[in-house]
Amino acid sequence: MSLFKARDWWSTTLGEKEEFDQGCLCVADVDNSGSGQDKIIVSSYMGYLRIFNPHPVQPGDEVQPEDLLLEVQFREPILQVEVGKFVSGTEGLHLAVLHCRKLCVYAVSGTLGNVEHGNQYQIKLMYEHNLQRTACNMTYGPFGGVKGRDLICIQSMDGMLMLFEQESYAFGRFLPGFLLPGPLAYSSRTDSFITVSSCRQVESYKYQVLAFATDADERQTEQQKHSSGKKLVVDWVLNIGEQALDICIVSFNQAISSVFVLGERNFFCLKDNGQIRFMKKLDYSPSCFIPYCSVKEGTINTLIGNHSKMLNVYQDVTLKWAAQLPHVPVSVKVARLQDLKGVIVTLSDDGHLQCSYLGTDPSIFQAPKVESREINYEEFEAEMKELQKNIREATKTQDVLPKSEKHRDVVVTAEVSPDLDAESQAIDSEVKAEAVPSVTVKVTVQTRVAVQKPNLAVCIQAPLAVTCDQFLFDDLEPDSSETVFLSVFLKGNCPPSELEGSCLVSYTIPTELNPEGIPRVAECNFKLPLRLICFPAQPSKAANHKITIDTNKPPISFLTLFPDFLDSSEDDQANALGFQFLTGSKTTLLASKTSQRYRIQSDQLEDLWLITKELTLRLQEHFKKKNCKDFACTFSGSIPLQEYFELIDQHFELRLNAEKFQELLSERAVQFRAIERRLLTRFKDKTPAPLQHLDTLLEGTFREVIALADAAEENQTNLFQAFSKLKCATHLVIMLISLWQKLSTDQIAVLEATFLPLAEDTQELGWEETVDAAVSYLLKTCLSKSSKEQALTLGSELSMPKDTNRLKKNITLLCDRLAKGGRLSFSTDSATQQAVALPG
Repeated sequence: MSLFKARDWWSTTLGEKEEFDQGCLCVADVDNSGSGQDKIIVSSYMGYLRIFNPHPVQPGDEVQPEDLLLEVQFREPILQVEVGKFVSGTEGLHLAVLHCRKLCVYAVSGTLGNVEHGNQYQIKLMYEHNLQRTACNMTYGPFGGVKGRDLICIQSMDGMLMLFEQESYAFGRFLPGFLLPGPLAYSSRTDSFITVSSCRQVESYKYQVLAFATDADERQTEQQKHSSGKKLVVDWVLNIGEQALDICIVSFNQAISSVFVLGERNFFCLKDNGQIRFMKKLDYSPSCFIPYCSVKEGTINTLIGNHSKMLNVYQDVTLKWAAQLPHVPVSVKVARLQDLKGVIVTLSDDGHLQCSYLGTDPSIFQAPKVESREINYEEFEAEMKELQKNIREATKTQDVLPKSEKHRDVVVTAEVSPDLDAESQAIDSEVKAEAVPSVTVKVTVQTRVAVQKPNLAVCIQAPLAVTCDQFLFDDLEPDSSETVFLSVFLKGNCPPSELEGSCLVSYTIPTELNPEGIPRVAECNFKLPLRLICFPAQPSKAANHKITIDTNKPPISFLTLFPDFLDSSEDDQANALGFQFLTGSKTTLLASKTSQRYRIQSDQLEDLWLITKELTLRLQEHFKKKNCKDFACTFSGSIPLQEYFELIDQHFELRLNAEKFQELLSERAVQFRAIERRLLTRFKDKTPAPLQHLDTLLEGTFREVIALADAAEENQTNLFQAFSKLKCATHLVIMLISLWQKLSTDQIAVLEATFLPLAEDTQELGWEETVDAAVSYLLKTCLSKSSKEQALTLGSELSMPKDTNRLKKNITLLCDRLAKGGRLSFSTDSATQQAVALPG
């Protein structure tokens, strides 16, 4: 036993599968023995009532049969038990048992036994009250200042206080603003009831105010409106900001009367008028508490149990002791048992009843003596050299991750069909073309070990879509595989910015230490064919947007580069190729016969991106197969910034429209609700009144709301298409800048992180403000001209700008700085640069 465990004096376990709560424990001299010894009364939700009188010979002894004085089972669950002067004509203590729909008062008596079985105890029903409402809890006391007897107040689940003057029912009152019942206590000093409402306020109601208030059972007729009944008014209110677990009211000789409230995270001590005497913030979740008398004058001790199986002793707000309990207490009491004062009685929700006291146990452990031996320094030195050698070898072999790459437990592969589907699998496509093609992707999951809960997710960026993006498999055995087929197609009516997808498999592998399994992920990427979004068409000679890509090798015939778009019979058009997109636009690719150049032209800037990317990739693959390592592409023309800025303005204008639609919808919704309230008031009025065209106004407002919602939805669709076009144009601008300035892979990654920080565009965080912050960061760090620019600080909050002038100015400045030799480098060698992560 450790130093701070509660010392077990007597304990037992009650019943099997019974449930207990806060009101199920009470200690008192219930049989009126006159010896001053308390008995422990325990009830349960299963209807059992037990009375114990523990008297162990030695602390921690087993329970003796004679410790249980009485055990009775009732037909109904027992919510709470209390002991008080509940019977008229006598000041003896009686037992009050609260059921859901009944209150019973019993007399507990014992008769001396003539045989060795000991005394016999029995209970006798004195009276009972059948309740019209479902009870929650109860309290008792000398209500109204009566002498020599206790009255009972029961709180129902619907907020009614039912008061009983012993054998007779007195009256009932509803608490104002009631929602859910809270703890209830009675203060004899102020003759008031104190509870905590659902508003998280401690409320006090005078008994006299309750008695003279309007009866809860009366109906408000026209005659009773002029009767003597008064409205129930609260005496005082204190907002504690949390729900309360229990309320206790104490008044000891050396301390003033105090109201103790145990909250979910705080512990409050209040004066009689509701002012806070002190409060203690708890760093744990409490379960029960009870104040008791302190040896120091002017202070009060409090026992607080928590869900960490601890019992803390506080003197006002100072923690004096903490003891470990074997269970989580739901109720705690302080009793006098067998001439032992201050026994702590605790009860858990599963029926563990324990009587304990505070104390310490001396430590009987003694460390054994260590055998002294001579130290062999040569052996230690040889062992140290061996360990250092192992450490050096372990640091040299940096194959912790590559090992798992070579021998991966689970491998996922995706194989894209070389041909389009004979029968298209496109579903709900918004493309207005005659036929929307689809391509089949075969995904295979192979495993070498046993795998649990494998889940395959296929990620495709909109406007592309898949027929099914989630697959759940059963647990896989070692050396097994699963294969699924899915189709990819163009769903949105705009060109995609990427023709790529990824497959992710999440799974768990069980181990000896972790039977539930260690979560892991395997992934692979796949590339989609260009034929999925366009088909061959006649080249067009005129176009609004043209770019020229220079190479250092002679031009390659398009029959070789694009065999999927040209047949061998079309040899006369081998230097010109047309691409007709499913969305309606057309792009033409031209190869120069005399120079090493390729021209891409189209009426839309964003349509140039995918064709340009496909051209450069196929050229690199072609020369890679021929083992030509010095192939390179360059761009010597001007970056189409003005056309790019037009796409930015179109996207930003749609974002502004979305804000306007949102404001208008909010205004019309407020107007619609106001008209509804007016109409409801007219309809509820007993005397009919003309509607004054409110119904016409309501119908007109409803039509405006529907029209605005449709316009906002259409604007949202246009905004998504504009963002897709903007991403295509941004990819194109990044590629042209990289070919223009011959940027490295790391520098291209910096540009992509700057211009493409968002996968999706929202009103809260949009593309314009994010890119503006990232470009400004580049201009003030690696592309700065002087240290003065580096000293400028960036704003910490991103908000939607008023216009795009600053963004366009910064993008133009970024291109100028790159043209003058600036480099996108974040190396720490430069004194004027700092290694800070890019926004996004």
